Amino acid sequence: MSTAASVFSGRERGLARALAAARSETTLARLGLGAIALHVLDDSFFQPQPGTSAGDHLVSGLVPFAVLLLVAAAYPRLRPGLRASLAATLGLFGVVSGVEAVYYLDAGRLSGDDYTGLLAIPAGLLLVGVGAATLWRTRRRDDSRPRRYLRRLLLLAGAAVVFVFVLFPLSLSYVFTHVARTKVPAANLGARYEEVAFTTSDGLRLKGWYVPSRNGAAVVAFPGRRGPQKQARMLVRHGFGVLLFDRRGEGESEGDPNAFGWAMNRDLKAAAAFLQRRPDVEANRIGGIGLSVGGEMLLQTAAESKVFRAVVSEGAGARSIRENLEKPKTFGGLTELGVSLTLTTGTALFSNHMPPPNLKHLSARIAPRSVFFIYSLHGTGGEEKQLNPKYYAAAGGPKQIWEIPEASHTGGITARPNEYERRVIGFFDGALLERRR
Repeated sequence: MSTAASVFSGRERGLARALAAARSETTLARLGLGAIALHVLDDSFFQPQPGTSAGDHLVSGLVPFAVLLLVAAAYPRLRPGLRASLAATLGLFGVVSGVEAVYYLDAGRLSGDDYTGLLAIPAGLLLVGVGAATLWRTRRRDDSRPRRYLRRLLLLAGAAVVFVFVLFPLSLSYVFTHVARTKVPAANLGARYEEVAFTTSDGLRLKGWYVPSRNGAAVVAFPGRRGPQKQARMLVRHGFGVLLFDRRGEGESEGDPNAFGWAMNRDLKAAAAFLQRRPDVEANRIGGIGLSVGGEMLLQTAAESKVFRAVVSEGAGARSIRENLEKPKTFGGLTELGVSLTLTTGTALFSNHMPPPNLKHLSARIAPRSVFFIYSLHGTGGEEKQLNPKYYAAAGGPKQIWEIPEASHTGGITARPNEYERRVIGFFDGALLERRR
């Protein structure tokens, strides 16, 4: 009788310990989820980026918040394995969501929602710890050792696949739509310049520099005020007006950043409109030179608007899965497609924008305006023999293409400075100045 009672009492104590552990786990998980949810609301609705409003972030704010709220409400009723997986996954999201705050803290520009962003990092680490502890506490030990280790090996392999194809690209998409350059570089343009500002069609104030034109033509060098300065000095030497500006969400410009340049065709259209109002520029003598994402956005803008009479696109690659579908369907290519699909989906979610059209299709709409494709064999994003020749083939005329085998990504002006200047200036002379001669 006493033995049975002691067994029963031992079971009661074990059950009590399990219930206490579950309650503690739920409490900690909900604390972490709540802190991350607070940052999501703060970032999207309470303190959005300058020039934007809560209405601009409905998808990027409401979807993550709803997921966090749903998991917090259902947490104690979920199976241990699912609880642990969700805790670890959302914990990783919390850590990633705080990266923006760490970036701006390092830059000395901590403000607004960055404070709740710093709070999201320990909250995320707490959730990762809760997930790991739950997996360890609830692990199965009632089967044979070979089956146990086989099961754990398969679970580990599955976790690696999920990380590579889902968690990592989703994390990248969040960073790409929240972190941007904060400092304006020193100006080295080879001539006196003006501080200028103009407004986009969606109400964002963008700031930049402008060197007035001496030949009636002007070129937008894009993106930003740092990368295209060598190209700007080259153009200034030949009398062209040059406009450099901070794209939305970067430097001194308003808006949300996006490393892939989605929606920045509005920035370029506003820049061209600014040049059309300049007394030193003839309205039909406006061109653009874009590096990497800048080249991609110039191709799109030239296809959508007639204001750019000539564009140089250097290092254009893939900005979403739509361009990646143009690459060869090898095993590596299919793997890249899987990652690209998640990256594109995440960027659409966190930027509140659908991916832009395929650049191959857009290139076909630029004619009869002139386009010049430059690319390297050591580039990134598929700019090499996979994409730029396809963009060139799709384009009408007049068009040019130049492969620079030894150059790095957008490094043509460094690899072959004299030839680069001769080719690019000759292109703009022919497209923008020929009728004056």
